[in-house]
Amino acid sequence: MASFTVVVGDPESGSSYQLEAEEQDANRFIGRSIGEEVDGGAVGLDGYTLEITGGSDDAGRPLNGEVQGPNLTEVLMKGRQTGYHPQRDGERRRITVRGGEISDAVAQINASIVGRGSTDVDELLSGDE
Repeated sequence: MASFTVVVGDPESGSSYQLEAEEQDANRFIGRSIGEEVDGGAVGLDGYTLEITGGSDDAGRPLNGEVQGPNLTEVLMKGRQTGYHPQRDGERRRITVRGGEISDAVAQINASIVGRGSTDVDELLSGDE
């Protein structure tokens, strides 16, 4: 069964929350891509809407929204991008990244709150700790 660590960022407060999504809740993320919206109920944020902003697989390779599908691909990167930070002007390097689609190989999903519910985030998560 799929299991993900979901890091949810709150743009209003600047806080981030590390939550777990397992079994049925994790299946809500499978097949979704970077930029898509997901119901926050999958991680205990009922009434909230989350936007998938990125993630990484079990080996730490980043998800790249420009690559289709969930497979590993080598991409020639130039300029500062997710997973690559050049040391000098004009530097290019071939970097292995995973496609922007969520699959079983993904270990961590990054998400941001785009739709708020009636209850505060801290109140919803206080019962879990």
